[in-house]
Amino acid sequence: METLQNTFIIQGGPIMYSLLFVSSIGFVLFIERALYLHKGQIGSEDFLNGIRNLVLKKRHIEALTLCEETPGPLARVVKSALLHIGESRGSIASAIESAAIVELPRLERRIGTIAAIARIAPLLGFLGTLIAVLQAFYVLEASNADSAIFSQFLAEALITSATGLAIAVIGILGHHFLFGRVRAIIHDIEWVGHEILEFLTSRDIALMANVSEEDSVTVNPK
Repeated sequence: METLQNTFIIQGGPIMYSLLFVSSIGFVLFIERALYLHKGQIGSEDFLNGIRNLVLKKRHIEALTLCEETPGPLARVVKSALLHIGESRGSIASAIESAAIVELPRLERRIGTIAAIARIAPLLGFLGTLIAVLQAFYVLEASNADSAIFSQFLAEALITSATGLAIAVIGILGHHFLFGRVRAIIHDIEWVGHEILEFLTSRDIALMANVSEEDSVTVNPK
């Protein structure tokens, strides 16, 4: 470990600390986003089948409870639709669309920062290279030029560039991975939204909702 620090941190110069700081932020953000998106991916088909069965049995409270206990954006979109059961198709569709719009920024949060880190890291590495090259030229111009010192600055230039490029490559791969997970969840949201809309606006469910309203009016006449 000590040899690694001497080679890549100390010999890399002061820019290395900036690169390590940037890479640490990117790593923390990647882990946080990966865990969040993993939690948001559920068995959408099984979840939707469970909701359908509860609605068909007129157990609407249990269906809403299942949505609240299930993590992820899919459950929240379905819950928004269930809260408007018995209303018009346009009203339910609007509720689903509004819930989906709210969920999209949550899914994409901080992923852009990882992409920004991937773009900044090579620039920091290049800055460290330029600083090391300038210092090497000053050494060459000095009357007491030492080849060992020149080699040290040359190593610093190469290390900062290599580190910046390595962080950029890892950042791009991490961003691509997370963006793929986001696209998969968005696809599931679109599919679940369409399925729950068709289910709640089907003729059988509409008749059940109308019957329930008539029963409530009969029990509590105005």
